[in-house]
Amino acid sequence: MERRCVQRVFGRAAAGFVLAVLCGATALAATPDDAPAPRRIVSLNACADQYLIALADRAQVAALTQFARDPDLSFYAREARAYPFTQGQAEAVLALKPDLVIASPYRRAESLALLKGRVRILEVKPARSFKDVVRQTRQIAAAVGRPARGEALVREMQARVDAAGRRPASGVAAHYERAGFVTGPGSLMDDLMQRAGLENLARRMNRGAIGRVSLEEIVYARPDFLVLDAETHAGQDEAGLSLDHPALARAVPPARRLLVPKALTVCGGPSYPAALERLQAEADRARAAAPPRR
Repeated sequence: MERRCVQRVFGRAAAGFVLAVLCGATALAATPDDAPAPRRIVSLNACADQYLIALADRAQVAALTQFARDPDLSFYAREARAYPFTQGQAEAVLALKPDLVIASPYRRAESLALLKGRVRILEVKPARSFKDVVRQTRQIAAAVGRPARGEALVREMQARVDAAGRRPASGVAAHYERAGFVTGPGSLMDDLMQRAGLENLARRMNRGAIGRVSLEEIVYARPDFLVLDAETHAGQDEAGLSLDHPALARAVPPARRLLVPKALTVCGGPSYPAALERLQAEADRARAAAPPRR
């Protein structure tokens, strides 16, 4: 129901954008060293789904979120088909008899209030950088009793990030979403953009981690590039009209648009290296086709 309410106002892509801000994961609590590995884990955090699929035994996972199977929002959508899911109601969660629930402190407050005191809850907050991703990988791996898998995943991600490297600064970009949302400093996308050598327009405009910028402001600023979802459906509804506007097409033509699937960027986690590789490849392609204006 929550997702349908979001989609009704802004559409599918905006729902994912909200998830990116609210559902990332940096663990707030550690698992005691002598605690047994949980046997029944329920995720109420769409970004924690990634970690459970990557780190936990299949038999440990009692349920993922309803977003886990959505290919537009989930990095492991195909793998998630093999897992049960829950809509997140407290009664449904308790019926699964979990010994660990991974949740967000910013969502489902009523459900969490009913669960607290009855089941162990690990609340997690947004990952804002690759450093956060590494830290949360280790924390969640420890929480599910699989620290060795966590270290293996960290090594794999670090190797890919090191291989990708950090591009020298070349061009200003805006991560522009349907309904006029932009991603600013203090966000995972901002971290990715810096590694791809893109100056975030939202920084120049002194915007926060998430905000709205009018079409007129984007056209006036004329960024060198726009970072868009590969699945963006411009013009399908009111929220998408700005992406299909002729003025925006003149300011930032198609050759300067960097297409990155939302499923790679909506969460921090195992998707981070793939998101960085895709963004860098798109930026390199666009620079070769249409060098930055400044």
